[in-house]
Amino acid sequence: MTVQDIRSFNRFYTNVIGALDYGRHLYAPYTLTESRVLYELAHAPRTDAADLRAQLHLDAGYLSRILNRFEEDGLIERGPSEKDPRRRRITLTAPGREAAALLDERARETVGSLLDTVRAEDRPRLADALRTVRELLGDGRAPRPEDVVLREPAPGDLGWIVQRNAALYAAEYGFNADYEGLVARIVADYGEDHDPHLERTWIAELDGRPVGCVMCVRDDAPGTARLRLLLVEPDARGLGIGDRLVGALVDFAREVGYREVVLWTNDILGAARRIYQRHGFALVAEKPHRSFGRDLTGQDWRLDLHATPD
Repeated sequence: MTVQDIRSFNRFYTNVIGALDYGRHLYAPYTLTESRVLYELAHAPRTDAADLRAQLHLDAGYLSRILNRFEEDGLIERGPSEKDPRRRRITLTAPGREAAALLDERARETVGSLLDTVRAEDRPRLADALRTVRELLGDGRAPRPEDVVLREPAPGDLGWIVQRNAALYAAEYGFNADYEGLVARIVADYGEDHDPHLERTWIAELDGRPVGCVMCVRDDAPGTARLRLLLVEPDARGLGIGDRLVGALVDFAREVGYREVVLWTNDILGAARRIYQRHGFALVAEKPHRSFGRDLTGQDWRLDLHATPD
C-alpha cells in the first residue's frame, strides 16, 4: 500500500459518487462544503459555529462566510447558546430544513442508483469492505457523540424499529411477544397514515447503521403530541443519543405548535425516565398493570411546552 494507491482510490471514488460533478445539480445551488454544513445543521439541531468548525475542520473565516450567506437567504437563525452565553446557537429555519431535505433526497437517490448496480450477493462484501476502511483509517478510536447523526427513516428502518424493540426488551426486561405486537401496530399505523407536518420519526445512525430511534405522533387530545418508542442500542449508549432524540422531538413539537408532549412508560426503564426528567417532563400518574408477561407499574409523563424552564 502506497500513498499513490490511496490517492488513486480517492480520485476513483469521487468520480463514482459524482462529488465534483456540479453539472448534475446534486448540490446546486450550494457547494459541496455548504451542503455538508446544511447536513450537519439538519442532523444536530443544537449546534454553534465552534461545533461546526471542530466537526468539519473548517477555517473560521470560511465557515463565517457560509453562515452569513445562509442567514441572508433565510436558511438559518442565530441565537444565544443554552450551554455557553459566549456562543451563538445556529438552527435551521423552515426554508433551511426544506433545502437540507432536498439535498439529502438527491444524495439518497444518487447513492441508491449506485447501489442498484451492485448485485445482491455482492452487497455484503461491499459493506464489509467499507467497514474495514473505516476501522483501519479511523485509528481504532471509540465512537464519539459527534459521530452520531439523526435522520429520517430510510426504507427498512420502520421494520428495524419493530425488530430491535422486540429483541432488546425481551433480552433486558423479559417482555414477551405481546410487546412486539404492540410496537408493530404503532409502527404500522405510522407507516400507513401519518401527517409529515405534525408527526415525525428520527433514526440515530452511527457508522452507517441505526442505533436509536424515537417517534412523535399526534395524541387524541387536541394540541398534544405523544412520544413513542425511544430506543438506544446497548453498544451505542453513553454517547448522549437518547438526550438528542428526545431534544429533537421536543424542539419539533414546539416548532409545529403543540401545547404539550405526553408519554407512557414503565418504572423499570430508569435510564429513559432520567432523560425525560432532564427535558422537563413531569410524572402525572402511575398505575400497576400486567402486560408483556410481566407485573409492571405504568407511568404517564407530561411536558408543558409553554412553561418557562427553571
